[in-house]
Amino acid sequence: MRLLLVEDDERIGGPLAETLREAGYTVSWCRDGESGLQEALTQDTPLLVLDVMLPGLDGFSLARTYREAGGAGAILFLTARGELDDRVQGLDLGGDAYLVKPFQPPELLATLRALARREGQARSAQLRFAADQGVLDTAGRTVSWLGQEAALTGREYALLETLLLSRGRWFTREELLDRVWGPDFGGEARIVDVYVRYLRRKLAPDVIVSERGRGYRVAE
Repeated sequence: MRLLLVEDDERIGGPLAETLREAGYTVSWCRDGESGLQEALTQDTPLLVLDVMLPGLDGFSLARTYREAGGAGAILFLTARGELDDRVQGLDLGGDAYLVKPFQPPELLATLRALARREGQARSAQLRFAADQGVLDTAGRTVSWLGQEAALTGREYALLETLLLSRGRWFTREELLDRVWGPDFGGEARIVDVYVRYLRRKLAPDVIVSERGRGYRVAE
């Protein structure tokens, strides 16, 4: 599932974005409210994680403008402002949940899972592939192969989902790295090859095809 993180503090945003990607989310990280609003309004993002105290456009104003423009994604506020009035204001402006800093990653991930389940009821889709031998369920974030659930990691799931949502399109390593690992990932692009091999071993050798100069796509 795609997730937009708007957090200006690099010390918080960097580790947080990595934690979310390790959990299987495709994360876009914006450092200010204006760019976060632009991203929210132009991309189909079911989950928004917003800091409140942002430079320029604050998180509350971002949420209000997003809702007024018809944005329907679930909003989780992350902030050091934990007073009752702040929490009420955030929820009244269209927020769905509110976590006060400091928080622990398991609490954040559990909250996001609850929001994702709610979003999944409206966005649920079963993506069938490999002549219906495989099924990816976007609501439950599960993959079955030959009728049995495949034990995929969060990163493996995110890679397969990215390929299936744009079925037929070729993706270069760099494009997959940006979408699945995020633009701030500092590792080698060859990590994509490694995870493609993992998927082929867990599903089938020909489920993802590759071509020199074009990249990867799901087999027709």
